[in-house]
Amino acid sequence: MTKKVLIVDKTNKVLTEVLTKNGFTCEEFSGKTLEDLESVIANYTGAIIRSKFTFNKDLLDKANNLEFIGRVGAGMESIDVEYAERKGIRCYNSPQGNMDAVGEHAVGMLLVLMNNLFIANHQVKGGIWNREENRGSEINGKTVGIIGYGNMGSTFAKKISGFEANVISYDKYKTNYSDSYTTETSLEDLMDKSDIISLHVPLTAETKYMINSKFINKVRKPFILINTARGPVVNTADLINGIDNNKVIGAGLDVLEFEETSFEKVSMYDNKIFKELVKKQNIILSPHIAGWTHESKIKLAKILADKIVENH
Repeated sequence: MTKKVLIVDKTNKVLTEVLTKNGFTCEEFSGKTLEDLESVIANYTGAIIRSKFTFNKDLLDKANNLEFIGRVGAGMESIDVEYAERKGIRCYNSPQGNMDAVGEHAVGMLLVLMNNLFIANHQVKGGIWNREENRGSEINGKTVGIIGYGNMGSTFAKKISGFEANVISYDKYKTNYSDSYTTETSLEDLMDKSDIISLHVPLTAETKYMINSKFINKVRKPFILINTARGPVVNTADLINGIDNNKVIGAGLDVLEFEETSFEKVSMYDNKIFKELVKKQNIILSPHIAGWTHESKIKLAKILADKIVENH
């Protein structure tokens, strides 16, 4: 069978250019539904996806000739990776392509929160000149706790270390990874010392609602939370309670648990929890764009294509 690749979700043209140059035939998916995808997937040896469809067992069982799935991005929750690999289907992603974007966005959110920039901007534009009320705090000297020290977490550590913070990190699945940017520690120690906690974990059954009332209450000091990972890692209702109880100073959320799996739509504007969330002036929100820069769009596609070419 020829090396036919189905481009399920649109991506930067560099991906198809690299694959085509190396002998692959790329075709764009013209269907709209999961049933459409199921009817054609057996015709391809490769699939390029983002988050429109989930490659679960049912779909994978219909993909009789599939040799690989490439996910343009970092998260792999839209693929049943374990089942795919049991069927001999290799799974690739490209977190190296947007790790700088995510790291910078996380730093940006933190600076906005700690310097009251969101509030001050609106006040000044509205004719209010409050200096003392908007006095900020410095990152210098604070302890930043990173949960998850993969591509995203380690890049954030590198960027935030330039502010002369004390950076510590916890990763359940890694050991002996202390470097010039972070000191490896336990989750308990991180919760005891951190002024700022930044999340860089994938969404799994284990990490869903990792940040809940129990976690928040175990953190010794009032802290700032940054989430550029996945929305359901944080229980939003519990976060609001943490803010109301002065356990959480503020939060920067690029992702929300109310997003649909495609990340292109949300089902939250009539949600009472979301309505409470947006009332909080010490919470800033962005629409899942931390890894969504002009540069990362190209890098994500190029890195994924190179991985596929190297292995196929």
